[in-house]
Amino acid sequence: MAKAKHVVVTGGGRGIGAATARRFKELGYRVTLMARTRNEIEPLADEIGAYAVRVDVGDPASVEAAFMAAGPVDVLVNNAGMVRPSLVMKTDVRVWEEHLKVNLTGAFLCALKVLPGMINRKWGRIINVAGVQALRGDAYLAAYCASKAGLLGFTRALAMEVGDQGVTVNAICPGFVDSPLMQSTVSSIAERAEVPVEGVFEKFKSRSPQNRAFTAEEIAEAISFFATPGAAAMNGQSLVLDGGELA
Repeated sequence: MAKAKHVVVTGGGRGIGAATARRFKELGYRVTLMARTRNEIEPLADEIGAYAVRVDVGDPASVEAAFMAAGPVDVLVNNAGMVRPSLVMKTDVRVWEEHLKVNLTGAFLCALKVLPGMINRKWGRIINVAGVQALRGDAYLAAYCASKAGLLGFTRALAMEVGDQGVTVNAICPGFVDSPLMQSTVSSIAERAEVPVEGVFEKFKSRSPQNRAFTAEEIAEAISFFATPGAAAMNGQSLVLDGGELA
C-alpha cells in the first residue's frame, strides 16, 4: 500500500485551517497542524488524529524547527494569517510590518522549507490562502490588503520557477467567510467606525450576489481540489470564491 501523502496546514486550529485539516484527513492524508501555540491546535489534532507543531511563521528559526519536526511535506497550505483593522492614517508602522511578516513572509519561509523535498520527489503542492482583499481595496484593511496582494505576486513568481519540476503553487481568494477571524475583524471595524456590528456584517455579506457569508468547509473543499490529479495543470492561479462579488 502506498504511503499516505503528508499535508501541513498552518493556522490550522480554527476556521478555514481547521476545516481544511478535516477535509484532507477525510481524503486519507497524514495531517500536521501548525499554529503559534499548541493550545490552538491540540484539541483538533486529538480529534482527527493529526500531529500538532508549534510555529511562529514569521520567525525563521521557529519555522526551521517546526518543519524539521514535521518531516517531508507533500502539500503545504499557507493559511496562517492576521488582520488588525485600522485606517491608513492611524496604522502604526509596527502593525503594518506585522501584517507583512505573518501574511507574506510567513508563506515565503514555510515554502522554503518544503520545496527541496518536493522538487526531489518531483511532486508537491503549495496552496496560499489569500482573499478577495488581495484583488481589491477595503477601508480599514490597507495592511491586510497589501500583504495578501503581495502573497498573490509571490504565488505567481514561485509557480513560474518550479512549474517544470512537478510542483504547483496556487492561491485561493475567499470572499466573506463566517470564521472566527472574520467575526473579530467585523467587530473591530464596527468599533473603530462607531457603527453597529450587524451593519458591518450585512455590508460585507451583501457585496456578493449570493448575499451570504461562505463557510470554512466550502473554502476547504476548494483548497483540497488543488491537490487532486484534476488540478495538475493549475499553476500560478488565484481561485476566487466570492459568489460573484468581483464580477
